[in-house]
Amino acid sequence: MSKNVKEIDTQEFNALLQGDKPVVCDFFATWCGPCRMLAPVLDEVAEGLKDKAVFVKVDIDRNQALAEEYEIYSVPCVKMFKGGREVAENLGYVPKSVMQAFVEENL
Repeated sequence: MSKNVKEIDTQEFNALLQGDKPVVCDFFATWCGPCRMLAPVLDEVAEGLKDKAVFVKVDIDRNQALAEEYEIYSVPCVKMFKGGREVAENLGYVPKSVMQAFVEENL
């Protein structure tokens, strides 16, 4: 279980988008191997950047309407949001250095 990336539902997600901090959201599925591989990577990135952004994850099977709204057709899909709007997307498994750069570039 991740200590820096909290799993949330649609209602919590929508509330977070209204906040001041950028949101980094990992859209995942429990049956997805690459999703399980990405989870500890994102947790490590979140450890160093948790003061600059909110890191969360959303299970697409439990939050299907949200997955449809953000056009999640493949997982893992990490999306970044600022001011309530999507600003960037990273699709698939990537190593820590790539995920770190993706998040920092879009803060």
